[in-house]
Amino acid sequence: MYPAELVKPMREDLTSVGFEELFTAEAVEKAINAEGTTLVVVNSVCGCAAANARPGAKMSLLNDKKPSNTVTVFAGVDTDAVNAARGLMVPFPPSSPSIALFKNGELVHMIERHHIEGRPAEMIAENLKQAYDEFC
Repeated sequence: MYPAELVKPMREDLTSVGFEELFTAEAVEKAINAEGTTLVVVNSVCGCAAANARPGAKMSLLNDKKPSNTVTVFAGVDTDAVNAARGLMVPFPPSSPSIALFKNGELVHMIERHHIEGRPAEMIAENLKQAYDEFC
């Protein structure tokens, strides 16, 4: 567990632009199985989350098509919610940060940590925008 005061600004980086934080497995399952598309960001304290994943996810929403729902869970903090989200991201191995797009409960697009590390936020945003154009 990371201290709440440490992760607060990292949480707010996404919630300030409308991402809903999920804290329980039930909330994750409800959000992912909601009608339409749901973007799930597995947030993290690591540098690639701060420099690439969170900015990329936020930039991706500047698109004509975008997900119906945007949610986030925090690795190392919201254990039940993270485990539930990762369980629905199979066959991809657990990684944080990571970003997944679901449509009507089905995983349709995944960005794993190794796709985030060393890539600029703009590239991640473009990858997500292409997925939105296809699935949203």
